[in-house]
Amino acid sequence: MHPDHDNGGSDALPLSGRIGKGPSDLLREEVLDPQFRYEAEHLLPHYIAIEKALVAEYLRMGLVTAGQAAELRGLLDSVTAGQLLAGREANMSDIAFSLERHVETRLAEPVAAWHVDRSRNDLQACAQLMSGRERLVSAAEALLAFGRAAGGLAGRYADDPMPGYTHLQAAQIISPGFYLAALSEQVLHTARRLLATYDGIDACPLGAGAMSGQELAWDRGRLAALLGFTRVQPLALTSVAYRGWVLEITAEFSVFAVALSRFTTDLMAWGSSAYGYLDLPDELSGISSAMPQKKNFPVLERIRGKSAHLSSAHMDAVLGQRNTPFSNSVEVSKEAGSQLSFAFETFESVLRLSTAVLEHVRFDTKRMSEACEREFLGGFALANALTLREGVPWRRAQVISGRYIVAAMEAGLAPARTDAGLLKRTAAELGFELTAPESVLAGTFDVRHALNAPRSEGSARPEAVKAVLRAQDEELERLGEEWAARARSTRSGHGGEEHDSAAVHA
Repeated sequence: MHPDHDNGGSDALPLSGRIGKGPSDLLREEVLDPQFRYEAEHLLPHYIAIEKALVAEYLRMGLVTAGQAAELRGLLDSVTAGQLLAGREANMSDIAFSLERHVETRLAEPVAAWHVDRSRNDLQACAQLMSGRERLVSAAEALLAFGRAAGGLAGRYADDPMPGYTHLQAAQIISPGFYLAALSEQVLHTARRLLATYDGIDACPLGAGAMSGQELAWDRGRLAALLGFTRVQPLALTSVAYRGWVLEITAEFSVFAVALSRFTTDLMAWGSSAYGYLDLPDELSGISSAMPQKKNFPVLERIRGKSAHLSSAHMDAVLGQRNTPFSNSVEVSKEAGSQLSFAFETFESVLRLSTAVLEHVRFDTKRMSEACEREFLGGFALANALTLREGVPWRRAQVISGRYIVAAMEAGLAPARTDAGLLKRTAAELGFELTAPESVLAGTFDVRHALNAPRSEGSARPEAVKAVLRAQDEELERLGEEWAARARSTRSGHGGEEHDSAAVHA
C-alpha cells in the first residue's frame, strides 16, 4: 500500500508537519464540530462542485489523466455528509481535510498531483459565496411572492375609502389599495437592490489560493464558468479576504425589515378594537387566556418582532468584521458570518408569514367609510377651494378652514352637514367676503368625492392607484424574469444537465 493510503482512522498520516496533535476536545465541542456540522449540511454540495471544477482544470493542465479525473469525479459524487461526519475526528474536524482524505483513501492508486497548488482559503470563500448566492435567490423568490400578494390585495381595495393618518391623527382620505401600493413599491425597491447585490457579488474567488495567487496556470475564467459565476474576482487578496457580501445582503434585509415593521405597526393598529378596519381568519388569530371577548392577531406581533432580528444579524456581521486585518481569517470567514444562515431563515420566515396575512386579511369597508364620515377630512380641500374660487390667500385660507371646522364641531355638525352661512361668517371675521360659500363647500366633505378629487400622478384617486399597480405588476414580472435567470446561473454550478462542462458534471 502506498504510504498515503490509509483508512482515515487514528493511524492516518498527519495533515501537517507543523503540529503533532489534533484539536482538543474543548475546541472540537465548542467550535470545530458545530462548524463541521453546519458546513456538512449547507456547504458540502458546493465543496463537491468546486472540487470537480478543480479536477477539470488538473485534467486540462495535464496533471491528471482522463482515467484519474473520472475516478476522482466518481468518488466526489459518492460523498455523503454522514460519511464525512463519521471521520471528522481523524481530519481535525475540518470539512476540506475530511473531503480530501475521504477521496484519497478510496483511490485505486494515488493521484500525486491532486490538490497540488491548492489552499483552503479560496476553497471556503468560494463555497460560502456559492451558498450565499443560492440562498439569496431563494430569498428573492419569497420576496417577489410577497410582492404579488401585496399588489393583488391593493387592487381589490383601491376603490374603498379609509382615513389616512399622520401623527396618528386622521388626516386625508386614502384607500387600503393606495396604502398597499406603497408596500408593493417597497418590495420592488428591495428586489431591485438585492438583484444589484447579487450581480455585484457574482465574482468567483476560486483560483486565488491562500492569498497572493497560485503558481500553476489555472484558468480562473473557466473555473468561474463551471461554477455558474458570470466573472472572476480580479484580485487574489480580495478573493480570500472579502466577506463584504455578507454585510451587503444583511444590510438589505435590515433596511427592508425596518420598512416592513412600519407597515406591520399600521396593520396592528387597524386590526385593534379601537379601529376595527381589518380582520384575519381564526387560523391566523389568537385568544386571551382570561378575557374571552378578545380576538388577538399575534401573527402581526411575530412579524414585527422577527423583523428586529434582521437588523441584529446585520449588526453582528458588521461588528464581527470591523477592525480585522484585510486577509483570510477564521474570525471573518467563520465567526463574523455565523448569523448569515439565521438571517436568510428569518427573512424568508417573515415573508411567508406576511404573505399569509395579505392573502387572508379582509378590510371592513363599511367601518372604514363610517370612520371617514366622522372626521373633517376635507379641511385641505376647503382651503384649496377658498383660494382657487374666492381668491383668498393660501395661508389665510388655511386659517379660515380651520376655524370653520372648529365652529362646526362646537355646533355639533357632522362633516357632511356643511353650513355656508357659518363659513361666510368665519371668513368675514378675517376680512374676506365670500361670494359663493355654497359652491366652495360643495363636495368638500363628501367621502367619495374626496377619494376621487386628487388629480396628480401617484395620488389616492382609484384610477391613479390602479395605474401605479399596473406599472408595479409589469416591474414585478420583469424582476421575476431577472431573478429566474440568476437562479438558472446559480444552479448551473451544481451539476445540472444544462451545464456546458461534462468534465465537472459527468
